[in-house]
Amino acid sequence: MSKAQDPFYIVKEEIQESIDKLQSSFHQWERIRPDNEQRVRLTKELFTNCESIEWQVDELDKAISVAARDPSLYGIDEVELENRRRWTSSARTQVGNLKKAVVAGKENGNSASAMHRELMRLPDRSNMYTVEDNDEFISSESDRQMLLIRQQDEELDELSASVERIGGVGLTIHEELLAQENIIDDLGNEMDSTTNRLDFVQKKVAMVMKKASATGQCMMISFLLGLFIILFILVFFT
Repeated sequence: MSKAQDPFYIVKEEIQESIDKLQSSFHQWERIRPDNEQRVRLTKELFTNCESIEWQVDELDKAISVAARDPSLYGIDEVELENRRRWTSSARTQVGNLKKAVVAGKENGNSASAMHRELMRLPDRSNMYTVEDNDEFISSESDRQMLLIRQQDEELDELSASVERIGGVGLTIHEELLAQENIIDDLGNEMDSTTNRLDFVQKKVAMVMKKASATGQCMMISFLLGLFIILFILVFFT
């Protein structure tokens, strides 16, 4: 996940903008005389903004604690978690020191030296992430990207092997279908041949039956004729 899409960096930028505005308001408050009504109003605004930013930083710390339970789920590592904790700690320190400076200015009137001593303790934004931290972050991000690419390559290899297996199964099925088609064609040819032979046999049987019927009739006529002759002789010659 890129920084532009990471919720931590989105909230971090919003908090940092609030801190920058808070510091600008503080410098404005610093130039106003203690007995000025505008300073009293600005003092209330500073305390309110400090409390709001502290609450946002606390919520961000809670989110970091949740991510620390399973960093891989959120695509981060221990180095990034430590950098995030360091930033929230730095932000909390900035707001806390500024609040102390306002309290000191409110109690001591126009004691500029006390306020400046507090402000000198504010850390510089440019030092929030050292060069070494940035190098470690870039290195960890590079390692993570390489790991993701390697995992994607492995998944593509597995997918390619699966496609080859499916292609082999499809080819085998095609060959089986062709073989079955040939068997069906042969069976059809055998059935046609058998049907022709059956028709021939049926015709022969019909012819035999017809011949057998004609012979039977002739024999019956011969028998009756012989019987008539025998009866005629018995009647007229005996």
